[in-house]
Amino acid sequence: MHFHSDLIARQVLWTLTFAAQMVLLVVLIGRDRVRRFPWFTAAIALAALHLMAEVLLVGRMAMLPLQEILITMDDLTVIVGLLVVVEVARRAFAGLERSLWIANTTGLLLVTGLVLAFWGPWLTKKDMVWDTIIARLHLMQFAALKGNVLVALLTVALGLLVVIFGRQFKSGWRSQPQMIAIGLSTVGVASLVALVIFNRLQVTVQEIFKSGQPNARQQYEHIVTLATNLGNARELIYVFALVWWIVWLWRDEPGTAAVDTTEEKPQS
Repeated sequence: MHFHSDLIARQVLWTLTFAAQMVLLVVLIGRDRVRRFPWFTAAIALAALHLMAEVLLVGRMAMLPLQEILITMDDLTVIVGLLVVVEVARRAFAGLERSLWIANTTGLLLVTGLVLAFWGPWLTKKDMVWDTIIARLHLMQFAALKGNVLVALLTVALGLLVVIFGRQFKSGWRSQPQMIAIGLSTVGVASLVALVIFNRLQVTVQEIFKSGQPNARQQYEHIVTLATNLGNARELIYVFALVWWIVWLWRDEPGTAAVDTTEEKPQS
């Protein structure tokens, strides 16, 4: 009964997520936001494609080629995610002097890089081999995991910077760059929190089985339930972010309508 309820919850979340992604893509294209945020549009499209691949290909093709496809898409997601951060930052801080842009970017990368350096375990030299397909996939998966952490850290930092300093560069409240940054940072916080808890639960599971407690099986099932609920909560936050983007990207930025009206008056 519990398994079926978890499966239903996953199916509902998948449906909501995919539907929201499709609506957001329609808004981006229909409201002509693609020209302004091409990499953000690409990120949403890639996420939807990844979601479709997981559902349509799992159980229908061999495990090794399936892993090759999914892990490759994970690495592409990291690359596109980094480009999204650059894109939103350029839109939010348009007009910033090049020297200040370089200095702030360098400082942001140093801070997030230091945090990433102390985030979780890293591979040893003996793990960094390319002699087999499995080894290459392992390295690619590790790069995707660390890359996702880096993207999450950058989006959280960018969201804070845009909220605090965006008004000085015409990216105040209700501007599209700020709304995208707020959504990205919210998803980033949820991902980082979930990752910290997942790592802690994994350590707890190892300690339980090492201790040989008589109720180890029950504790393990309880931890699995917590991890499942945590994953669902993270996905739900992503759905809320998609809805947030749909609403704010559908709307015109403050002052846009007034500018359009002013431009149309001489024609009449």
